[in-house]
Amino acid sequence: MCYNFLMKQTANYYQDRNLSNLDRIEGLLGELPCFCEDFLRGVETRTSTLTRLNYCYDLRIFFDFLVKKKFRGKTVGDLTLEDLERVTDTDVEIFLSYLSNYQFRGKRLSCDERAKARKLSTVRSLFKFFFNKGLIEANNASKVPTPKLHEKEIIRLDGDEVSAILDTAEAGNGLPSHAGGYHEKTKIRDTAILTLFLGTGIRISELVGLNNDSINFSDNSFLVTRKGGNRAILYFSEEVGDALAAYLAQKEEDRRVPPGEPALFLSMQYRRITVRAVENLVKKYAKIVSPLKKITPHKLRSTYGTSLYRETGDIYLVADVLGHKDVNTTRKHYAAITEDHRRSVANAVRLHKKSDD
Repeated sequence: MCYNFLMKQTANYYQDRNLSNLDRIEGLLGELPCFCEDFLRGVETRTSTLTRLNYCYDLRIFFDFLVKKKFRGKTVGDLTLEDLERVTDTDVEIFLSYLSNYQFRGKRLSCDERAKARKLSTVRSLFKFFFNKGLIEANNASKVPTPKLHEKEIIRLDGDEVSAILDTAEAGNGLPSHAGGYHEKTKIRDTAILTLFLGTGIRISELVGLNNDSINFSDNSFLVTRKGGNRAILYFSEEVGDALAAYLAQKEEDRRVPPGEPALFLSMQYRRITVRAVENLVKKYAKIVSPLKKITPHKLRSTYGTSLYRETGDIYLVADVLGHKDVNTTRKHYAAITEDHRRSVANAVRLHKKSDD
């Protein structure tokens, strides 16, 4: 396979996504103080378009808070760097508290500790940028500590549940009767998607970005674009290969597939499937198999990471395959395995010897 051509095809999807993000950023700039444009331009070379888009969303809420609570009588568009300099560390702490229960555009909203930490990180980045530029004299946001983040429980499918969710996708058992016709059209695609998640630990953004030519059956590999834009070649098992081959064969026979459409996974409208659609199909099957667990595509990724560590015992290998830049992120899978180990050795030490010992 010519990976130069493959990379070009994959790049087209991510280029389109970046252009879409830039359009949305451009629209959001009209809702922010003028100096935010300088900030976004200044961090452009070291951030992705998605990161900058999220900066815009976070700052929109921060400046809305400021004009409601500190700079009453001003609009967000009126705010200047002199006003930013007047924002104290106490103001930022009040902002974090405000995020527990606030209104924005008529909606009542609430942020958990991780959402608060992300918004604080955005505000810190803004202050740091203008402080380093010498445009404000104090970086008061840096004085505010990050909210304590509690470790989230690792939710994953057990071995029987993995088999069950794939069987459910293939047969449609448990689905409402009115969904039968729809399932008949999507079962091969859905099975391929679930198998790819559970057999490779691929991210949802990576899966959605796959093209037909991303798959190389000669050595069971495929090319993905990782977070940050780096590309990597991953490998899959024969079981995953069979599911992908079945789906590609179905597509080849379907005359409704638009000629030249590069996307691997298609929606019912024969366009590249969206992240939301993939989330919904995972949720649909997972609710049947494991109704008490909130299973998402990321939880399927955790399932794979846990299984891979159980089989290999190599945390660094798991980190590499999952594309984690920091092995400490991967240690969460190790923690899940440790729990299994603790359970398995519960009866290893005997307190009373048997008579024949």
